[in-house]
Amino acid sequence: MTETSLTEIWVYLAASPLLWLTATLLCYLLADRLYRLAGANPLLNPVAVAVALLIGILIVTDTPYGVYFDGAQFVHFLLGPATVALAIPLYRQRARLATLALPIGLALLAGVLTASLSAIALAAWLGADVATQVSLAPKSVTAPVAMGISEKLGGIPSLTAVLVVSTGIVGAVLGTGVLRLLRIRDDAVRGIAMGATSHGIGTARAFQVSPAMGAFSGLAMALSAFLTALLLPSLLDWLGLVGH
Repeated sequence: MTETSLTEIWVYLAASPLLWLTATLLCYLLADRLYRLAGANPLLNPVAVAVALLIGILIVTDTPYGVYFDGAQFVHFLLGPATVALAIPLYRQRARLATLALPIGLALLAGVLTASLSAIALAAWLGADVATQVSLAPKSVTAPVAMGISEKLGGIPSLTAVLVVSTGIVGAVLGTGVLRLLRIRDDAVRGIAMGATSHGIGTARAFQVSPAMGAFSGLAMALSAFLTALLLPSLLDWLGLVGH
């Protein structure tokens, strides 16, 4: 088969919306297989490996991200139903949730403020401009909410999206190990920590550890997004970062 024939075949396949959906699913299946073969080593987190594989494919094939997203956007659409579905395991933990309502509320408030303030302080210390500081502030919140907050407050939504994904991957890779070193074994506590810091990617990792940990992580992810959207505008205004 000639090089011209291969090029024609690729052009034909690239025009099919199913190509990139299929590529996404195959990359994740391969990444998940590697993860299991490695004994569930968090350094081979399936999401991180799948993202790396897809980036490599896009670079090698010189495919713009917009073309990829047009084909794989069904996966993006499923994020909504998947997030709603997190209510099912959480419902099964409702009895324990009722007894932990106050500690969870205080922990999430502390987590949201710490995540935002530490990101802003680090960015300012490194000399980042105001737009970058605002873009960093919601980095621990699930992507759709974080990008919306960033856009409304004068940040750069695309930068925020990259930071959110990076934060989630780092949290998913390192989070359970850090909690183990700290000798924190309660699934509720570990789940709240993962969800409040690593949003959806961390929650996926939490479900790999245990259903209870995943349920509390899903709760923390949702409530952290709500609290961040509620508190961050006032916090940034108080810090003098809004309107600059």
